[in-house]
Amino acid sequence: MFNRFIRAIKSLFGGMISTIEDPKLILEQNIRELNDQIPQMNENIATVKANAVMLRKEVDRYEKSISEITAKIKAAINADRDDLAQGYALQLEKVRENLEQSKQQLQYADQAYGKAIKVKQAFMREKDRKIKEAREALRASERAEWQSRVADALESFEMGGLDQTHQEMVNRLNEQTARNEARMEIALESVDTQSMEIEANAEKLRAQELVNQFKLEMGKETAPSKKEKTIEVDDEPDAEKESQKTIGKQKTKS
Repeated sequence: MFNRFIRAIKSLFGGMISTIEDPKLILEQNIRELNDQIPQMNENIATVKANAVMLRKEVDRYEKSISEITAKIKAAINADRDDLAQGYALQLEKVRENLEQSKQQLQYADQAYGKAIKVKQAFMREKDRKIKEAREALRASERAEWQSRVADALESFEMGGLDQTHQEMVNRLNEQTARNEARMEIALESVDTQSMEIEANAEKLRAQELVNQFKLEMGKETAPSKKEKTIEVDDEPDAEKESQKTIGKQKTKS
């Protein structure tokens, strides 16, 4: 009985949580949390790296101390100071022990740093994969919402009578446009366009005459117009006819 009550409570709160949860907001929060983990991870890796650097410096210091103590032992032996050589020998033994311990710790630190780098690389690959997947899902959700709004708009056209109103307004505008165009055609037909063209040509001829007059005043010859050329051509045959008539009269008199 108690288990059934627990299951009922879980199902009740589970249903409430599922209705409250927004997948978009949760995915965006997951992306932020994944990005926020990177600084903490970098800090941990830096701590491991710092420990390895410190141990490496310690190993270098012990190796330098061994060299110095060895030199002191040799100098004491050469000076027949075995007592000093013995003291330095004990120091050398202690430093060698510390050096071995530091080398082991440095080895473990280097291994830990290498593992930390590999863990970070694996985390970054997984993070990028999850963020890419989440962003694709968010973009797909945005496209679906846009398509849903378009579908709602299309449905509202049909349900709200917008299609009919739209077509009616378009037809009214087309009728008004056709009526205005017809009025324009009628107005143009009522105007004497031929007389207007004649007046325009007369203005052009008058302007040409004024230009020719200016050319004459300036001492520049004007080219003969087409009408003058036609008259000159027609005059030549008449002169030939007159000369032939004169010759015929002279022959008759003789």
